[in-house]
Amino acid sequence: MLRQLVKEGLAVKSGNTNRRQLRKAGHNAGQSVLDSHVLILNRSWVAVNISTVRRAVGLIYQGHARAVHPSDYSLYDFDDWCSLSDDETSSRFLNTPSSSIRVPEVILLKFFNRFVHREVRFSRRNIFERDRNVCQYCGKNFSKVHITIDHVIPRSRGGRDTWENLVVACARCNVTKGSRTPKEAKMPLLRKPAKPSWLPPLGSRVPNSSIVSWKRFVDTARWYIASNKDNEDVEVQEG
Repeated sequence: MLRQLVKEGLAVKSGNTNRRQLRKAGHNAGQSVLDSHVLILNRSWVAVNISTVRRAVGLIYQGHARAVHPSDYSLYDFDDWCSLSDDETSSRFLNTPSSSIRVPEVILLKFFNRFVHREVRFSRRNIFERDRNVCQYCGKNFSKVHITIDHVIPRSRGGRDTWENLVVACARCNVTKGSRTPKEAKMPLLRKPAKPSWLPPLGSRVPNSSIVSWKRFVDTARWYIASNKDNEDVEVQEG
């Protein structure tokens, strides 16, 4: 069936979308659901990664993982999951002209029982994420085009590019502080900058509309997933 899904092309079936709209959406709709997120648990039911639907369905098909039902967390191999899909309603399906499969939200690996340890990459993007695009001097939230990165201890005074010495600052505060320390400028920081401790750093960002079934396994409010392609190395030329 997986080969058939790939060969015939995929589409998203939604309760609010009719067949004509699906045909019109075509390939783009299929790609959208294939690239959406699936939570991966190790054999001990501990979250270890986040993958795409494409990868998750492949792992189930190959016998390396089982789908976790979002209601009662029962486990299903590929054939059973396909049979279940015929009897249930869901907002998301992978469709072919002859069959459909419910999109899994969580899968459990059958053999892997270790943990994946990753360092939070030191990057401009992750500094923005740590400080949530909030100026650490005035406390206001800005879009990324209106914020800068400031050296707490200025570079001219020996300040280095580290987690503990870089903060988000709006352009106005950055200019006002200039080459002074926060104490000298009488501009106290909202909080002491430190290396993030997101739990766990898994590879891409959890969407704001995080899936309800994930909350049994992770605290999505603390979870950060940063895609490598979006994490630029820090090259700070600002304050």
